[in-house]
Amino acid sequence: MLFNELNLIAPVLQALEEEGYVKPTPIQEKSIPSVLAQRDLLGCAQTGTGKTAAFTLPMLQLLHQAQQAQPAHKGRRPIQGLILTPTRELAIQIGESIRAYGRHLHLRHHVIFGGVSQVPQVQAIQKGIDIMVATPGRLLDLMQQGYIRLDDIRFFVLDEADRMLDMGFVHDVKRVIAKLPAKRQSLFFSATMPNEIIQLANMLLTDPVKVEVTPASSTVDIIQQSIYFTDRKMKQDLLIHLLQDHTIETVLVFTQMKHAADKLAKTLNKAGIRAEAIHGNKSQNARQNALENFKRRTTRVLVATDIAARGIDIDELTHVVNFDLPNVPETYVHRIGRTGRAGASGVAISFCDSGERDYLKDIQKLIRKDIPVVTGHAFEGGLVQEEPLPSQMQGRFGQNRNRGGGGQRQQPNGNGRAMNGNSHGQKRSSNSSNRNGNGGGSRRFQSSGQATAGRPFHEQPY
Repeated sequence: MLFNELNLIAPVLQALEEEGYVKPTPIQEKSIPSVLAQRDLLGCAQTGTGKTAAFTLPMLQLLHQAQQAQPAHKGRRPIQGLILTPTRELAIQIGESIRAYGRHLHLRHHVIFGGVSQVPQVQAIQKGIDIMVATPGRLLDLMQQGYIRLDDIRFFVLDEADRMLDMGFVHDVKRVIAKLPAKRQSLFFSATMPNEIIQLANMLLTDPVKVEVTPASSTVDIIQQSIYFTDRKMKQDLLIHLLQDHTIETVLVFTQMKHAADKLAKTLNKAGIRAEAIHGNKSQNARQNALENFKRRTTRVLVATDIAARGIDIDELTHVVNFDLPNVPETYVHRIGRTGRAGASGVAISFCDSGERDYLKDIQKLIRKDIPVVTGHAFEGGLVQEEPLPSQMQGRFGQNRNRGGGGQRQQPNGNGRAMNGNSHGQKRSSNSSNRNGNGGGSRRFQSSGQATAGRPFHEQPY
């Protein structure tokens, strides 16, 4: 199916063509017709599947058509579209998508979030906007000050609902929903659907169309996952060792704590690896500069906490490293979803020390998949196998049998950029005893160990 088969209006199709997009992703193909039919929608899809375009495209069209049918507003233009999202980075990216897709429409939008002065945001609101993209805290703050009213909202989007829950925003979201008019169209998007999210959706939506692209909490099959058992004190050395492969251009590394992100970035820089940290204690300007440096590949490694990384969307980001395993298994799904976006291949590596074994059990139970173990590397520790594991894949880590590709796939990925599903090729070592970790040619991690694709390390299959 092509975008011109989805009953989108000419100005929107023209913008898509100028962005180089021809074919919609599955979530877009399934969502756009229902939204244009003015139905409420419950969408469940992993990150990187094009959810942003799935709701921005029809929202822009519906608001444009309503604008054309009504006389010009007298006085300040009321806010008619509200998109609520958990982080400032994601809010900014949604704003960029609205700007790109709505460039030929006479609709005004603005992005509001905390951590910066509210003065420019208030000035934009007072001039009049049609669409607002907001984070919960700053939105409620400006509502309490009397700068924002939601009485005229016709179109409401709750994006990344599960992350809202993880970040403790659920009560703020409910306060916003309570101020919305009863007559509205609501869209609800989430990568996972735990019970709390289902309850929130039931409160928000009326007879919704349900769209699910992949099963809840499943991981993208084309992402090559692996686990390294090591001691906590050896994690930094292990990461530096893996990054000796200079064909790996960009790596997103996750830590649990803000201070750990700063410390790791400092250590990597001392080792000659250009790295920056991004987390909630950084100023908005510092976070945006670090993100832009990463996108331009002047920074090779971006070390991030989960909250700061939400909404990061980098073209062809091939590698994600879980330096610390998350204690919430759903977070693992979100993290590795930063790579393997819009059909591209990706690699997700996790380090596990003895204190994280329960986290790994929970993750494997959630994703219903055994994460292959890399054994025999120089930094092995923390967890020792009591007996050999079956089905060992010999050779250096990074040999992904599922990584193929071919062809260009130009699709909206939520931030107005084309995603390329090109294969980076494969070079398999014919010498399984080669444990130098050298060589390369392909953009993937290589190690001195061997990946085990048998049962999980805890021996009892789920």
